[in-house]
Amino acid sequence: MGDIRPMVVVTGGAGFIGSHVVDLLVSRGYRVRVIDNLAGGREDNLAHHSNNPDVSLERVDIRSLKSDSPLFAGAKFVIHLAGIGDIVPSIERPIEYMDVNVQGTVRVLECARQAGVEKFVYAASSSCYGIAATPTREDHPIAPQYPYALSKYQGEQAAFHWGRVYGLPVNSIRIFNAYGTRVRTTGAYGAVFGVFFKQKLAGKPFTLVGDGTQSRDFIYVTDVAAAFVAAAETHVGGEVFNLGAGKPQTINRLVELLGGPVAHIPKRPGEPDCTWADIGKIISMLDWCPLVSFEEGVARMVAEIDKWHDAPLWDPESIEKATRTWFQYLS
Repeated sequence: MGDIRPMVVVTGGAGFIGSHVVDLLVSRGYRVRVIDNLAGGREDNLAHHSNNPDVSLERVDIRSLKSDSPLFAGAKFVIHLAGIGDIVPSIERPIEYMDVNVQGTVRVLECARQAGVEKFVYAASSSCYGIAATPTREDHPIAPQYPYALSKYQGEQAAFHWGRVYGLPVNSIRIFNAYGTRVRTTGAYGAVFGVFFKQKLAGKPFTLVGDGTQSRDFIYVTDVAAAFVAAAETHVGGEVFNLGAGKPQTINRLVELLGGPVAHIPKRPGEPDCTWADIGKIISMLDWCPLVSFEEGVARMVAEIDKWHDAPLWDPESIEKATRTWFQYLS
């Protein structure tokens, strides 16, 4: 007889969030098939599963998937995390972002539909809200400020369209500011943690945007993973859930926890002063709650700070150059 344990497809499962989702699924007795082209993800994120027959990695670009792809055969759930992020590259390469995040999502949706999965969980972005009122509820008006935000929102709309037209059970999770171990350390200038950790290792000042009083609803990655698995396992479908800790933290607080001098750089257009998820819906409907405090989460990352040795070192001059497009189009 074949293995009767349920199997889950995780696209982008070698990435920062995806690899933690894989860990949680395995701990809960699932078999996992990871689909990842390793453009952003890393095999190292799954290295601890290398001898685990319950985890397989298929190096495939989601844009190449055929609707009858055997990779989805027998899947109970599909958790769709594959995509490309970052603000500035999306401004510079909007066609690529729409291709991957929208058309790629459509291909994954078709595969999930043809395979008859019980639930499709989409990784959406809180960037769809633009400069939002806070705390931000799921019914807040949508106002994407740049192509990345638009592409993620259109991917979400496609998912719910497949739900309405084809009966594919879909839930979407709008992630606020995820952080934690395995967060990307290379590539385009972006997340504050990667920038600050390399600067700390190099003994350089933290490049602080504005006065540092801006706050972000940071949510630790294991709490993110738990939310995605809960959204898959629930009987509830057709819902959007905001995902944050519900306790915004200032960038000054992060600097305080890390310790070190700062160098101020200009505030950027299109960035909110505060992101703050109203998480009442996900708490009540999915019986989920954040477990890792900001202080504990940062401490877990600091314990692995040596992993940032090969990350790019940013300073005010290189940041100014990297974000020139941002100022040009969003001012």
